[in-house]
Amino acid sequence: MSGSHPFYDRQGLHRIPAETRPEKTAVRLSPRERLLEAAATLTYRDGVSVGVQALCKAAGVSKRSMYHLFESKDELLAASLKERASAYVATLLPAMDDNRPSRERILHVFEQVESQAGAPEFRGCRYLAVYVELKDQSHPASRVAHQVKANLTAFFRAEAEQGGAGDPDVLARQLSLVFDGASARSGIRADNLTGLVVPTVTTLLDTAGVH
Repeated sequence: MSGSHPFYDRQGLHRIPAETRPEKTAVRLSPRERLLEAAATLTYRDGVSVGVQALCKAAGVSKRSMYHLFESKDELLAASLKERASAYVATLLPAMDDNRPSRERILHVFEQVESQAGAPEFRGCRYLAVYVELKDQSHPASRVAHQVKANLTAFFRAEAEQGGAGDPDVLARQLSLVFDGASARSGIRADNLTGLVVPTVTTLLDTAGVH
């Protein structure tokens, strides 16, 4: 069936996670897991320029151990982004058994963005931030970020096609533009998304004829 993509199978409603992540138990985290958590936390808060020393200190791991586990800070950052991808998807996309029309499934994503943007710790989409900060598309973290963002656009396109959009490709790009713009502006506290994003998306869906 057309419209399937890396996030889920639209026909079967079976989510295909970007990466499976076993539930953490009370067992002490390994040095690798602590480094991944530190990279995720510090780079989201402070940006990708955070130093190796700060990462190792936050993780309680020596530099020697870090370089034994990862070839470089760049590889650590990429692994951290990849490891968080499935959780990122789960906070945005509708549930596997959500049988609502495509229009409502698309709006669900932007309702989640509005909700998340109200949290004090929200700093926008971590994948967009990394992609913008690094600028180098060949960077391993940039490649991960690019794939996650491309997958979200693919989700929009699949739902747009399913919902009867006249031009699913254009609508998917428009929705991605609104998503990234809303995330970025809210992340730097330049705007309040409440009552702004969902009406904007609704207008796009109406114009495209999505039901």
